[in-house]
Amino acid sequence: MNIKGFSAAAMAAGIRYKDRLDLALIYSEVPAVATGVFTTNKIKAAPLLLDMERLGQGRAQAVLINSGNANACNGPQGMETAVAASAVAARELGIDEKLVQVASTGVIGQPMDLKPFEAAVPQLVRSLSPEGFDDVARAVMTTDTVPKTSARQVEIDGVEVSLLGIAKGSGMIMPDMATMLCFIMTDAQIVFQELQAVVRRCVDLTFNRITVDGDTSTNDMVLALANGAAGNTWIDEENPQGREALEAAVLDICRDLAIQIVADGEGATKLVTIRVIGARDDEGAMAAAQTIANSALVKTAFFGEDANWGRIMAALGRSGCLFDPEKVAIYFDDAQMVRDGAGLGAAAEEACTAVLRQDRFTVTVDLQDGLGTAEVHTCDLSLDYVRINADYRS
Repeated sequence: MNIKGFSAAAMAAGIRYKDRLDLALIYSEVPAVATGVFTTNKIKAAPLLLDMERLGQGRAQAVLINSGNANACNGPQGMETAVAASAVAARELGIDEKLVQVASTGVIGQPMDLKPFEAAVPQLVRSLSPEGFDDVARAVMTTDTVPKTSARQVEIDGVEVSLLGIAKGSGMIMPDMATMLCFIMTDAQIVFQELQAVVRRCVDLTFNRITVDGDTSTNDMVLALANGAAGNTWIDEENPQGREALEAAVLDICRDLAIQIVADGEGATKLVTIRVIGARDDEGAMAAAQTIANSALVKTAFFGEDANWGRIMAALGRSGCLFDPEKVAIYFDDAQMVRDGAGLGAAAEEACTAVLRQDRFTVTVDLQDGLGTAEVHTCDLSLDYVRINADYRS
């Protein structure tokens, strides 16, 4: 899908592996309104620190992305390399260096060599094309098994507006934010304050509600660029209908990409939605859903297709959510396993086990104590997860 005024390219620069796409560039013909959401981890990689500083101007025109090296925990040298890499891109593009955002993903604590950037960026710029986004999606992959993209079109005040999202993520996935990079491009005209609010709300409802393994990385980010090439009526505080239409599309893209990330969880064989209802408030419901979704014992039971509801109860009990244990009901899809805090026996377990054999299913926990609800997407924890992460630096 083409987004007016945007082009992209990717190539194999040899940052870590040979003959593998690992360097990518996204470019807007004009400076775009830009905003971002970044990891809550206190340890942030050099690219994030640089991006956060530069986004204070609310504008960006290019994003330079590499995989294979996170450029995290590298001290002053890490920042020097991030700045220098952005300067190479700015020079080749003929734009202000401060309009270049940088993103990295890969091994933490490994010094970043600037030479591959100096050698590859000129060719990368020459290769820019409106058709280059599929290559970008492949270049940002690390342990991902599939590229992740999502596109939408929406009409705003009679004008067609396009949006495209690209993400990577497979392991080290946990709110708030996850080991993921996400880039959202749109040709919509929207003011900075509205774009920032839209992105933050959409991230909170999607990327902050997924987990693969409970780990939050040093490099997580969502960047959004809107270059205005569609020519729609400006989306600002006086155009709530336009904002709502754009936000619905951004939310769809973020939700789609978030679910793609969980479905591609390292070694995952099942995509599971943990849905908590009937809590006293939404905060309690979220605490319960996240604790269940992150429980290694619960996740291994999913992998073993074992309707071990006791593990769900145990996780629920330590979540900090207030509830009456004797009111709890648990369902696997529509099959009920627990009523009033007690199991329903062998026949119920057999029906629930049949559900667990599916690739995708929902676990619903009804606390029957209020109107609070929350939903978190997770996956099972398999033998392959251990193998992939044990060998990651090999």
